[in-house]
Amino acid sequence: MRSPFHNGVVPDLPVRTSDEPLAADAYRYIATHAWWMGTFWDDAADDPSCYVHLSEHLLQQWTPAMQESDWLLDRVLTGRVQWLAGSGEAAVAAGFTLTDHWPVGRFRAPFGDFYAELNELEPRRPAGGWANPTPEFVALLPRDPRALRARLEEDSPPGRSYSGPFRSAVDALRTCMLPADLRGALYAALLELPDVTLVDEVKDLDGNLCQALVHDAGPTRTELLVDPVDGQYAGERDVLRRSSPCGLAAGTMIAETSVRTSVVGLIGSPPGF
Repeated sequence: MRSPFHNGVVPDLPVRTSDEPLAADAYRYIATHAWWMGTFWDDAADDPSCYVHLSEHLLQQWTPAMQESDWLLDRVLTGRVQWLAGSGEAAVAAGFTLTDHWPVGRFRAPFGDFYAELNELEPRRPAGGWANPTPEFVALLPRDPRALRARLEEDSPPGRSYSGPFRSAVDALRTCMLPADLRGALYAALLELPDVTLVDEVKDLDGNLCQALVHDAGPTRTELLVDPVDGQYAGERDVLRRSSPCGLAAGTMIAETSVRTSVVGLIGSPPGF
């Protein structure tokens, strides 16, 4: 679905990157197939019980070139569930409902503030940051890998359990909004971090061949998957490195996604229409 029309390759960078042109009235289409973890606690029991599951999600998102225009998210739960801890029957008997954990349906809002209406709020322009890389934020980031690493470490100091420079970079890449030159520099910066390695051939959830930047430290081993054609974000895989309080063993996969992107001309229309 992607075409490397605009070459964004920087010499000596480990991952090739390129962008398909995005006209001012076009949309970036992002399709995500995911298995995400959820936790349900039965607090009413004499001995509170923890139930942990993976549920399958299918998401389609249309991100406009002009950020103030309407964005569209279509989110579906397939109903497929894998129980990692506890019994599904027992969880349902205790009151578990899958849709209580994930908002599903079609959501449309400027700035991608999809759930503002659910909370009776007006959609707001996000402040720029790694989790919300607005055009203004992206424009000010350095393209030199060493300077980019320094900026990441300044904004997200290493050593925290569930944050740090690698995780902040993944947050930004997950939006699929970073241009080719920044993605290339960011991959090079991440490979200078401790415990990060590049694996050239890894299959994603759907069997697509990807490159992977692997961060093997902290609570989880995270594979940041990258499309080998254009260096676009292609998904993630998280595996526990140590046992969890809910009884999950080290080596348990707790999240996995496969992501594909394209450029389309109409909101709500997938590629080819």
